[in-house]
Amino acid sequence: MPEIFMRKAVKTDLNTLLTFEQGIIEAERPFESTLKSEKISYYDIEKMIQSLDTFVVVAIIDNNIVGSGYARIEKAKSYLKHSKYGYLGFMYTLPEFRGKGVNGAIIKHLITWCKNENVNEIRLDVYSENTIAIKAYAKAGFKKHLVNMRYDAD
Repeated sequence: MPEIFMRKAVKTDLNTLLTFEQGIIEAERPFESTLKSEKISYYDIEKMIQSLDTFVVVAIIDNNIVGSGYARIEKAKSYLKHSKYGYLGFMYTLPEFRGKGVNGAIIKHLITWCKNENVNEIRLDVYSENTIAIKAYAKAGFKKHLVNMRYDAD
């Protein structure tokens, strides 16, 4: 198993991270029929890198960035027990490095950051039909919580 190093993303990582974003979008297209067919973007990655409430991390193997993820501190609804929570996203691992523990290392690093920020409630979203991702998140300790449903009136 290769050694995985984690570090905070910096502005010079932007081109790589923009490529990862397109990889995420292409992987999610089969699960999301409402995405526009042209090139789209989910994130303002440069803004996320600079934000104090968002921690963008990259995974490195042999001096190459092979994966990414972020944790963002969100304000919780007033009726919940916790006042804030961590939201994880932007999870991506290059295909040739999947199954080598990269995603697990990213999640662990992001959870540690959340805990260091005094955030103990951590959430993420995953498409219900994305069984591979669901299995990976379950392995990291996440449990199914809420099902988001949609109706297409067309």
